[in-house]
Amino acid sequence: MIPKLDEYKKQVKITSVNEIKPGLAAIEHAMELLGSPQKELRAIHVAGTNGKGSTICFMESILREAGIRTGVFASPAMVDIHDQIRLNGENITEAELTATFQTLKDSGLDGMLTDFELITAAAFVTFNRLKPDVVLIECGMGGRFDSTNVIIPMVSVIPSIAKDHVGFLGNTIEEIAWHKTGIFKKGVPAVCGQLPEEALAVAEKVAADVGSPLMTYGHNFWMKEGNPEHFHGSINMNLSDRKMKGPHQAINAAVAIEALLKADLQLPTESIQSGIANAQLSNRFEEVAPDVFFDGAHNPAAAAMLRRTVQEQFPCEKIDFVIGMMANKEIKETLNELIPVAHSFTFIDFDVPGAATAQFVYDQCEFGRKQVTEQENASIILSKDLGKKKIVSGSLYLLNSLRSHIL
Repeated sequence: MIPKLDEYKKQVKITSVNEIKPGLAAIEHAMELLGSPQKELRAIHVAGTNGKGSTICFMESILREAGIRTGVFASPAMVDIHDQIRLNGENITEAELTATFQTLKDSGLDGMLTDFELITAAAFVTFNRLKPDVVLIECGMGGRFDSTNVIIPMVSVIPSIAKDHVGFLGNTIEEIAWHKTGIFKKGVPAVCGQLPEEALAVAEKVAADVGSPLMTYGHNFWMKEGNPEHFHGSINMNLSDRKMKGPHQAINAAVAIEALLKADLQLPTESIQSGIANAQLSNRFEEVAPDVFFDGAHNPAAAAMLRRTVQEQFPCEKIDFVIGMMANKEIKETLNELIPVAHSFTFIDFDVPGAATAQFVYDQCEFGRKQVTEQENASIILSKDLGKKKIVSGSLYLLNSLRSHIL
């Protein structure tokens, strides 16, 4: 489901299917019909389980601080289709997107693609027409058979690998890693975050098989804690305090820096430092009101990172969590990661296809202080209460639907 996609499809009379069809044959044929716009892009390709959006945010911030014009293709939509394609930090305009969809229609793509393949093609066409200096491309799911995997990037990036989308990517870390590392290309550097041993072994094998020079966090580059933090990698530098908090964001920042360096972009040290310090992404431990935070932790690995961030930022405090989740996630395991820092859980329904009911999530929660509420009462639930911190989490769709309710 890509909000407002259907409006553009109806406007230019082009059709696509709302299905997931792993494989590259259809998108490769579409690219040929479009004149291979993806081949003209100076791209950085990002796959992985968690941290993709944050790593892209760090890279985009650094590039813009250096005066480099950026394009970003991100998934999923935060509000609607316009925020999936960004130019210099701004969402694509209706006029620009209309022109892009007319090109897709005129090139004979009607009925050929899935919805996500169509928006991927739209991103490539848009970037080729408007010509940003560097484009940052986020995989929709997996990597090897993701429609974005028709590009030859300057560098391939994987911030993390954990269990997610198990119905499509496999039930083991090794299977998931095989999909993610499918973005590695011959002669193209690959930069990875802190990977589980099983995933690291797969990454090393795939990189060796395809001939991709591999750099991994903790081996080839790292971030040393302290005030200031110190990045050690292709270059060494001190970094100022980050707006994006948490130990996982230190890793994402390090991955972003090393990836840009391996892309052989000439970046002033000052641009890297200010870009890391000032980067801010919606729904990543974002304080949206006094003592009310949004964080899109939607699987056990992300929830573990959220718990560590809470312990780092609010030591000895307990948190009131407001949670809504998609039904295809590991709900009980995700909640279990948050219990050590929880004061209470409030579960909430949200109107998105595939969302779990609040009652179902409630039943999965192994914590005594819990309740179910309805979304129309969200303004009360999210208001500041007796000085306690509140964190809203579980699904980005929920977070976006609740923004208007914040007091």
